[in-house]
Amino acid sequence: MPPATLITFTMPTTSWAPRAAAKVRSTPVFSPTTAGRTFTTSMPRRTFSSYLVTPKEVHEAMQKSPPSSISTHPRVICLNAAWFLPNDPEGRTGIESYRKARIPKSRFFDLDKVIDRHSPYPHMLPEPKSFASAMSELGVRKEDTVVVYDTKELGIFSAPRVAWTLRVFGHPKVHILNNFRTWCDEELPIESGNLYNVECCTYPIPEISLDKVADFEEVRDVAMDHNKEGAEGVQILDARSAGRFDGTAAEPRPGLSSGHMPGAINVPIDTLLDPKTKAFLPADQLRKVFESKGVDPSKPIVSTCGTGVTACIIDTALEVAQFGDPEKRKVYDGSWTEWAQRVKPSDSLIRKSGE
Repeated sequence: MPPATLITFTMPTTSWAPRAAAKVRSTPVFSPTTAGRTFTTSMPRRTFSSYLVTPKEVHEAMQKSPPSSISTHPRVICLNAAWFLPNDPEGRTGIESYRKARIPKSRFFDLDKVIDRHSPYPHMLPEPKSFASAMSELGVRKEDTVVVYDTKELGIFSAPRVAWTLRVFGHPKVHILNNFRTWCDEELPIESGNLYNVECCTYPIPEISLDKVADFEEVRDVAMDHNKEGAEGVQILDARSAGRFDGTAAEPRPGLSSGHMPGAINVPIDTLLDPKTKAFLPADQLRKVFESKGVDPSKPIVSTCGTGVTACIIDTALEVAQFGDPEKRKVYDGSWTEWAQRVKPSDSLIRKSGE
């Protein structure tokens, strides 16, 4: 086995410019006739039948299609998406969690590095060239089946964001492990230590599909519409905790106001996860959660959170529950961190409890 080394990403330097300047394929904002995503890449036969996969399914698939080398054979590649909030009370970090325990031969997808480095907001989607560079350094081919997973400590948390990112960039076969805590409880193989050397490859520069991405201007228009009496239309689902949503608890980033957007519905991530395993609830229970919150499946939905990470938990739960039209779902990339810094006080677009 070669010496253990830690891979770091060197992202290409590009000047900050609106995403429209990139090679994109977008669709009208929340149009009732929004076209579905189509990719020029042919879709090979899938290893798994559903977006969420169980530990047993992944373990068996890895034995049949090992990730150990670059070859023409189908492979199952596991990406560890470990990430913690910047104010984590124990000071934990994703890379430390990865080093402590992980699925054998999995690669570390650094959510804090595979981003738009020129944006003032954290976790904004990278440019296509930067995404391709990261995937190349991880040794992931576009033909690979990718399974994204989280930490044992938190359960489902950041993996949905990484999986959503891969989908936005058109990776054909992406799945989420439900979940690594269950993997450990079932005593499936784990390893520890630094990243092993991986054989890099050349991942093609993709087209970014913006039909699942909401930006600030889109969400501002939605929120301003909700400011009008009796307004109906796009629903905003917020994954943050009740305290942050109500404005009674501080945001994890210093100096950022808490509160919520006009008309937003609070769907904290804990309501979508099993309280013990922190895995996604079954589809029927997820549907009941959304129904209890008054979410209308006939209307478009935009999911938001602090920085666009846990918003993807809501987006995934909607897919698992088959709740609503998948062509009318978006994730607000900048989420609350961008929102609280960009809205004008005169627009009354930050609400707090009792207002």
